[in-house]
Amino acid sequence: MHASLDLSGSLKRLRVFFLLVFALSLPFFLLGAATDLHLMPGLSVSALAAFAPMAAALVLEHQNKTSAGMLALFNRSLDFKRIRDKRWLLPVLFLMPTVSLVVYGLMRSMNIPVPPAQFQLFSALLMFSAFFVGALGEELGWSGYALEPMQERWGALGASLLLGLVGIVWHIIPLLLIGRPPTWIAWWCLYALTFRLFTVWLYNNTGKSVFAAALFHATLNLAYMLFPVAGSHFDMQIASLVMACIAVVVVMVWGAKTLTRVKFTNA
Repeated sequence: MHASLDLSGSLKRLRVFFLLVFALSLPFFLLGAATDLHLMPGLSVSALAAFAPMAAALVLEHQNKTSAGMLALFNRSLDFKRIRDKRWLLPVLFLMPTVSLVVYGLMRSMNIPVPPAQFQLFSALLMFSAFFVGALGEELGWSGYALEPMQERWGALGASLLLGLVGIVWHIIPLLLIGRPPTWIAWWCLYALTFRLFTVWLYNNTGKSVFAAALFHATLNLAYMLFPVAGSHFDMQIASLVMACIAVVVVMVWGAKTLTRVKFTNA
């Protein structure tokens, strides 16, 4: 009976969290719809809603646990000490750049027009820093607050897919604001689902590190923006199929229940 009440309470908090995320995001979505402001090419000002998941989680933590809960959640942005097996930093840092390189190579081999790749280290570092801050705004909410009760209820794979679906709905308005066509958005949905699965996989295998999840999230955005030209030639269909193939391997090798090969307990 007690476990049932705990589960019911967790699911209620999740519903409130998701509703609050959308409510806090709405002003930024409206600003993006009403203006032509962009943070950078291809990135509408509505992207500032990235901080809504963190804000929603902090509000609910304060409501439930006072300021100590807020501080504990915020401190997880620097929880890199949880990453005991540093080998997991390799996929955290290089999986998404590798996917982009594979997409680039496939496009060239298929004679799909794509300009030569260009890379400026200083510009890339600045973008990565900005993307990491934005990724923390998302992952403190998605991974740091919502993921654990979802994994308890639906397992790692189920939580990945459900959280991925929420993220898809949340991103639809900004994608429409920058003029993405329906076909591109449809393929992006598969891309986003597999990305969330990878994030949960890496989160679970890095000691449930929000820092690792945010770092991985930042590499996603950086790899996309470094693709010629500022991501404008990125073939979302090819990319989503590449991601789906990798996702199948991850689930088969690490298992759908925890995506870790081993059982884990809550941290």
